[in-house]
Amino acid sequence: MNYKEEYAKKLITADEAAAMVKDGDKICFGANITMAYDFDFALAKRVGELKDIKIYSKINPKTEPFETFKANMALGADSAPERVKFISAQFGPNDRKMRDEGDCWFMPNLFNEVPSYMRDIIKPDIAVIQMTPMDENGNFTFGPSMAGTKAEIEGSKIVIVEVNKNMPVTYGFDSVVNISEVDYVIEGSNPPLPTYPPVVNLDEKDVAIANIIAEMVENESTLQLGIGSLPTAVGKTLVKSDIEELYCHTEVIADPYVELYEAGKLKGNKYTDEGKIVYSSVTGTEKVYEFVDKNPLCAIAPIDFVNNFSVIAGIDRFMSINGCLGADLFGQVSSESFGAKHFSGTGGQLDFALGAYASKGGKSFICTHSAKTLKDESRVSSITPTLQEGTIVTTPRAAVHYFVTEYGAVNLKGKSTYERAEALISVAHPDFREDLIKDAEKMGIWSRTSKLSV
Repeated sequence: MNYKEEYAKKLITADEAAAMVKDGDKICFGANITMAYDFDFALAKRVGELKDIKIYSKINPKTEPFETFKANMALGADSAPERVKFISAQFGPNDRKMRDEGDCWFMPNLFNEVPSYMRDIIKPDIAVIQMTPMDENGNFTFGPSMAGTKAEIEGSKIVIVEVNKNMPVTYGFDSVVNISEVDYVIEGSNPPLPTYPPVVNLDEKDVAIANIIAEMVENESTLQLGIGSLPTAVGKTLVKSDIEELYCHTEVIADPYVELYEAGKLKGNKYTDEGKIVYSSVTGTEKVYEFVDKNPLCAIAPIDFVNNFSVIAGIDRFMSINGCLGADLFGQVSSESFGAKHFSGTGGQLDFALGAYASKGGKSFICTHSAKTLKDESRVSSITPTLQEGTIVTTPRAAVHYFVTEYGAVNLKGKSTYERAEALISVAHPDFREDLIKDAEKMGIWSRTSKLSV
């Protein structure tokens, strides 16, 4: 049987695929832009018939929650988890909406380990992944997002590909799935790929932080930029800098990398065996999709390679730049929650913090504005004596290298508890420094005393 015949034999509708789901099934919806689409609509029609379904995902990129979720909640919020539970390995806006309605939970993880969870622990019953159309060799590619989806395919009992003609064709490592590895194919409705507007208006604090970090980035460094205004600001600052040559090994490739490439600064990485611009997912404008489409300089790869800290450690001058929600005077960093209220996943922050510090000449930067304004217009320090009760620690104090605000960058490695407190207070907002000193004294970690007050 040739590839086209095998494809035709495995072709089914989304409704036929949804009909395969049975009580107790674990279903993988994919990651980010590879997320199941038509299958989601089809499964939503069956929610009332099913019990104890678990749906695993990693950031739903649509403008609203899954159709399956909406159908589940419409049948009664109190009984919704008895029918379908939603589990996310990396929280995004839609996951937060679903969580707020009581039917989405986070799966704590080191992001580089997620493929092993899927392959060896969860072992899904069904994986439904959007992929590019099959090529002349019988292969599908993951398009703009790979993450842990190859492992989901390897670990699942039933593998279903949803073909989306709008996906860019991406080259990379272990990044194709042959028709022989697929059980069924859905020719879907070819939804347009979601795009995210670029960060255009950076405020003065973003620019100040970016300038501080850019001064510490050396020529021929390899960049990992996280998501958000601060990493974006660093990328834009490096475009205008005197740096001549930079490389990329990142979890998410976004517009700043394309801007660096267009400025002649981003190259293939000559310090790695693969020699490519390496990434695991795409986010941003249409420009980024066009950049990775059939681009032999770019290589998409599984997250257990991209985020593997031993791989990162082997790349000289690795620069990891990520934002956070806040830190305490011990140097513990949170990027995941406001108290017990979950906001985001761990993502690659800890993976890259560990790997970058171990890299020869490498640096890990975690940055934030020194203060933030709350909904009631009050202003609070982003550096606090201790993290609010219930707050999740994303990067433990021992793993933090450089902590950066608009008032400077401090290296926390090799510092005692009092030296850490002094360093962090030195980059806190001036309005809060005296109070932080008093708190540090009460906690017994200020340089003038180590005796706890009673």
